[in-house]
Parts: sequence; structure tokens; C-alpha cells
Amino acid sequence: MSATNVIHQSRQIPAAGVVLEADIGLPASPRGAVLFAHGSGSGRHSPRNRYVADELNRAGLATVLADLLTQEEDQIDMRTASLRFDIDLLAVRVMALTDWMDGNEPTAGLGVGLVGASTGAAAALIAAAAQPATVRAVVSRGGRPDLADEHLQEVHQPTLLIVGQRDPIVIDLNRQAMDRLAGEKRLVIIPGASHLFEERGTLEQVAALARDWFVRYLQSAAPGKNGD
Repeated sequence: MSATNVIHQSRQIPAAGVVLEADIGLPASPRGAVLFAHGSGSGRHSPRNRYVADELNRAGLATVLADLLTQEEDQIDMRTASLRFDIDLLAVRVMALTDWMDGNEPTAGLGVGLVGASTGAAAALIAAAAQPATVRAVVSRGGRPDLADEHLQEVHQPTLLIVGQRDPIVIDLNRQAMDRLAGEKRLVIIPGASHLFEERGTLEQVAALARDWFVRYLQSAAPGKNGD
């Protein structure tokens, strides 16, 4: 499927008492929907997240790239870098966005996957633990799943952890977190990649891994909401 067959929409989504800006990519007859949970100052305009989203769209998956902070909060975070580490706040908003996706067009009734980057990975995993009937799979890209702490043992969804080879501290944190995850799990270390996967060909590998993971697990949930 080419990118030209994907409809792009901008939405304002009510979530946990605030309104969040979101960009939706909608292929024809989507087989699932993936929400991107950004962290560490990133947002829906991140070129890395948009590249991965385009790859998912081409594979027939709808995507929702939403800012987890309002514009006012983002200004505060740019000065203090505090809100990006407020995992509880981010997780509550990921859960609210997931509920919205499950109950509103154009993503209603689709199996939901979560992509988390940096601190957003912890928020995604906490949301997955809290929403087992809605969230079908999780992918962490250069994430901090360790920050999900005690919630890790409650995550039963298939979880893929992707880390760059040149990010040794984050590799160790991901290995520790993986040991605590309750469901199917896989850690992939991308050779030659640093934290942001800026090296030639590394982001393409991330996108392909995420695509294959979601196609496998979101498609298996169709057509019934509970996979039956």
C-alpha cells in the first residue's frame, strides 16, 4: 500500500480533562490501530515517529500520533524537563487516548497497539497493564520500560523492546525490565545504532520490526473485539 492511499486527519481529542492534538493516518480497511506515546520532549511532529507511522500505514495499520502534553504544558516542559518524566500523568493520558480510539471513529473496534519512545514507553506499558481488553501489543523504541516499575509484571501483551547497540545504559535497563514482563517478550538490539537511531538504515530496521510485530498481533485480534 502506498502512502497516497492513506487519509490523514487532524483531531482534537479530549483526554483526562484536557484536549490533546492528534494526527491520524487511516489506510483503507485498516487491520488495527497504533497509538504513539512520545516522551522526553518529543511529539507528534517527530520525524522518527512519522517515519515509523508511514511504514505502519503502508502495512494497513491506522496510526494516531498525539501530543501527550498541551501547548501550555509543553512550554513548561521545555523549560523544566519535568513533565516528560511524570510517568503517571503520561500513562493516564495514554489510557484516555486508547479509550477514545476504542470507542470513536475512525478507529473504533480495531485492535490497539502502542508504540512508546523514551519515557513514553513506560507510559505505554502502564496503559497496557491497565487495559488488557483493548491493548493487544506494545513496541518500545529506545524506551525506558524500567520506569513502569511494578506495573511490568502486569503486562501480558506481546512486547517488543528495540534498543540501539550504542546505547549501553538503556540496553541494561531494557534487559532488567524484560525479565519482569509477564507476557511474550523480545529484545532486539540494532547494530551500530545510537539512542535516536540516526545512523543510516537503523530507523528503517526499527520500522520494519514494529510493522511486523503489530501486523502479527493486531491482525490476530480481528475480526472480533476479543479475538474470537
